[in-house]
Amino acid sequence: MSTDAIVLLKEDHKQVKALFRQFQHKGTADAVKGQLVEKMIELLTVHTYIENECMYPEVRKALPDLEDDILESYEEHHVADVLILELASMTPDDERFDAKTTVLIETVSHHIEEEEQDWFPKVREGLTRSQLQDLGVRMVEMKKTAPHKPTEPKALRKALDAIRA
Repeated sequence: MSTDAIVLLKEDHKQVKALFRQFQHKGTADAVKGQLVEKMIELLTVHTYIENECMYPEVRKALPDLEDDILESYEEHHVADVLILELASMTPDDERFDAKTTVLIETVSHHIEEEEQDWFPKVREGLTRSQLQDLGVRMVEMKKTAPHKPTEPKALRKALDAIRA
């Protein structure tokens, strides 16, 4: 298994996108949709945690020219966190469950596309292979203790407060 930070994040993206496709498949039963959303919530909660707590702060220090991209990513994570928090309290028979999940899918898909097409190439160009490996190792370790269920986005608030300071 590669410990390159970008490779690890892309693997997470691949898993999440597969869940999105399954959810969007016509004829998917409500019970299955509920299970898919639970898995989406878990994967996205862990993924955004390691990006917010490890990847973004480290890249921001090493590549200050990418600050605007990072700030936008924090905000996109915040929007996803709010949707995830709301979805976690819903069931598939709630009137807005499918609509809210669709908005989450659209939001996260946009974020993934921006990261993979624009941001990751800039990061790969600006950091050394060793730096990306070290970041990846730290991210793998953080995944072991990362939250798997949504909570109030305190970590994001803390990160944004640090940025403003």
